Amino acid sequence: MFIEITSGATSTYCTYDSTIVTWTEQAASEQIVLMQVLGQKLRARAKELGFSNAEVARRAGLSERRYGFYVTGDREPDLSTLLRICKVLATTPNILLGLSEDGKEGSSRAALLERLRAASRALSEHDLQGLVVQAEALVMHRQRLK
Repeated sequence: MFIEITSGATSTYCTYDSTIVTWTEQAASEQIVLMQVLGQKLRARAKELGFSNAEVARRAGLSERRYGFYVTGDREPDLSTLLRICKVLATTPNILLGLSEDGKEGSSRAALLERLRAASRALSEHDLQGLVVQAEALVMHRQRLK
């Protein structure tokens, strides 16, 4: 079987062979696995931060339905969408795609700090200043008790 590739006034003929089909099927299979990993990582990260799918979608500027496609692995986000989701979840594309580990120790303190960081991104500068004052007051209070 021949495949015709036309470029301008010239045509090129190549043979169709099973290597192309195998490569295409393998690439599609890898992409499906990658999207399943993304979905699992999205769910796990949102749970760590105490966010619902609706909250992540809202903060990333996406509809719940569109974000739901990513969580189920049915669709692949474009790069700008993936980066917006990463910003909301305070992580990296490599971690969400399972290409690298997040390096977390799994401690509850680390999880709480991540939740605090993620929540602070949604605060206005004025509210963030208030939160910092409260945290500093709590630290000073604890130091006086010692």
